[in-house]
Amino acid sequence: MFVGHFALGLAGKRLAPALSLGTLFMAAQFLDLLWPTFLLLGMEEVQVAPGITPVTHLDFVSYPYSHSLAAALGWAVLFGGIAWWWRRRLGSSLLLGGLVLSHWLLDWASHRPDLPLDFTSATRVGLGLWYSLPATLTVELLLFLAGAWIYSRATLAQDRVGRYGFWGLLVFLLAAYLGAVLGPPPPSAAMLGWGGQSTWVLVLWGYWVDRHRHPLRA
Repeated sequence: MFVGHFALGLAGKRLAPALSLGTLFMAAQFLDLLWPTFLLLGMEEVQVAPGITPVTHLDFVSYPYSHSLAAALGWAVLFGGIAWWWRRRLGSSLLLGGLVLSHWLLDWASHRPDLPLDFTSATRVGLGLWYSLPATLTVELLLFLAGAWIYSRATLAQDRVGRYGFWGLLVFLLAAYLGAVLGPPPPSAAMLGWGGQSTWVLVLWGYWVDRHRHPLRA
């Protein structure tokens, strides 16, 4: 998934108004923020395989450190633990850890059986939503619309940045998602790794927008 992960970050603002949207995005996409770096370092492997599913052209050969269930649990505990150490807010810390783990759960629903359970096991899991393009678009876009609606109801724009920056973020996310799903495969795994670093821009965009929107409850 892509915008489905951001959807949960958007919705998280309702549960933890004090958290910035950038932090919520970082947690929801944390595994995919790690993955491009691990890929470029040669720790994990992906191959471009056009047509492997109707939704993605990628064969995730090996990614145990970012996308195994064991790793996701570890990253969730680490992320939530750092949040607790930093702010001493149990609810927010649990939410952020849950968002990190939610990434693996959404990927489990969408990926073909390529997600490892731990660092060494040959067992791979995935429910395979990606085998159907219409089903994938329906599920992910509904999640995204729900998340955007929840965030828009949980916050109020303070100025033009808060209003138009937010809508610009939504439009950009949708355009990037549809371009990735409906467009051609990436030219190489290396380009994919470098391109994946751009997800940090969306995290920063979340921080920027959220600074210009006021939560409707404390």
